[in-house]
Amino acid sequence: MPRFIALAPRIPARVQRTSLFLSLAAAALLAVTATGVQAQFGAPQPGTQVHDASALRPPAGARVALVEFEDLECPDCARANPLLKEAAAKYKIPWLRHDFPLPQHNWSFEAAVNARWFDTRSKALGDEYRDQVFASQVSIVSPALLNQFTQKFAQSHNVALPFAIDPQGRLAAAVKADYALGQRIGIEHTPTIWVVTANSKGAPFVEVLDRSKLYQMIDQALADTRSAAPPAHKAAR
Repeated sequence: MPRFIALAPRIPARVQRTSLFLSLAAAALLAVTATGVQAQFGAPQPGTQVHDASALRPPAGARVALVEFEDLECPDCARANPLLKEAAAKYKIPWLRHDFPLPQHNWSFEAAVNARWFDTRSKALGDEYRDQVFASQVSIVSPALLNQFTQKFAQSHNVALPFAIDPQGRLAAAVKADYALGQRIGIEHTPTIWVVTANSKGAPFVEVLDRSKLYQMIDQALADTRSAAPPAHKAAR
């Protein structure tokens, strides 16, 4: 019986070269398109996208300061707190602490109001309350336990807590104002921390994304503001 062998048609070399060129061109076009899509829809750059920088500056008379937006129930805020306290003391720079209680935390807003009440006795007492809340955070698992903690803190400092800490809502309004300020800036998480400068030859504010570099960032900020002249004061008449 005869055998029949099917032979593939022979493609001219010129056609093969043309096909290869078109394939390479299509691949290059896809690569460029993919790059453009990645640039347009890729992950955002790390760090807070600042919309309003008016609060990111040191208080009057200071060259460098730390600015923090914190939530007293936030575990990462508790981890950052000792470092920020140590840095502010070491460099003798202001540490501006703003309230940003997250809605998912069931006692952070009340704790912020409590801290504001202790601020009315002294700012040092308010900050000590915040520090101790962070240090005891893992054991404060409910608003009731926060109340017990606050009572013990007040007793240990010989301070009598009133029956109603904020009867007129002024302290709560101050906490809400800080939260609104954070929203205007663009805060999306806590803690959000900046090293801020006045009259700097460098960046006026830099977000602390890697806390292991905090001291290095403060050193740079101090160097960038070293030649800045203190603000002139008008002579008294």
